[in-house]
Amino acid sequence: MINLANLTKRYGDRLAVDDLTLSIRPGAVTGFLGPNGAGKSTTMRMILGLDRPTSGTALVCGRPYHEIERPLRTVGALLDARAVHPGRSVRGHLLALARSNGIPARRVAEVLERVGLAAAAGRRAGALSLGMSQRLGIAAALLGDPGVLMFDEPVNGLDPDGVRWVRNLMRSLAAEGRTVFVSSHLMSEMQLTADHLVVIGRGRLIADAPLADLLVATAVLVRSPHAGDLAVRLAAEGCEVVRRAENELVVTGAPVERIGDLAHEAGIRLHELSPREPSLEQAYQELTADSVEYRVSEGSAR
Repeated sequence: MINLANLTKRYGDRLAVDDLTLSIRPGAVTGFLGPNGAGKSTTMRMILGLDRPTSGTALVCGRPYHEIERPLRTVGALLDARAVHPGRSVRGHLLALARSNGIPARRVAEVLERVGLAAAAGRRAGALSLGMSQRLGIAAALLGDPGVLMFDEPVNGLDPDGVRWVRNLMRSLAAEGRTVFVSSHLMSEMQLTADHLVVIGRGRLIADAPLADLLVATAVLVRSPHAGDLAVRLAAEGCEVVRRAENELVVTGAPVERIGDLAHEAGIRLHELSPREPSLEQAYQELTADSVEYRVSEGSAR
């Protein structure tokens, strides 16, 4: 588990993280979202002891990172896939990490196999593609078989098969009861991967909720051969109705059950009645609309 209490970080006059309090619990994939400059990377660096908080605390399994003996056995992290000695081999990089944390050398072969780099074990780490470097970074995070795992943009540089592999890996790690904390800008991927979301903007907490709670249905799609008659009936009930096609309506202001009841009472046949959930991208944009620090105007690229 990761616990943050009133975590704050200032760089001169700039407040990067502002009084952040939250818990990242085991058994779930927690997505960490926010605009550029929101403080996500700074928060992760403070959890791992790479940056010192101005105030507040960041604890991993109840302790500050610097107090954890053999930390790779407790928390594994990928923050920068290129942060390796370029002259070392893939195997040599992982062996050095294993020896520094009292991890058996046989574990290196196990994680290389798991991330699909067994055939590249002898290659120089500095010669790897970004996608292969990401896999090496994930292998390093898994090396100590830790209960807490943190990943910052782990799918950058991966092809579609690699993205799907990371998604399945994250979910399988959470299913084993581990704490999995993943930062990403890919909303569609987070919607497929995360169970819980933490959203920050300008260093402050905006949302800390299950994914399902942020994707509340806001409209209902209705198809009927008598769409016009139904639109009149729904409008009389105070619903907002948009006619998208001759037989198709998008209705807001009433749950799907009420719309079905109204159609039944009016003797109107339905061909479809389904809630329309917003995408995570839509929900995210609404949550962070006032927190975007680097905004580009629509016409600036012309």
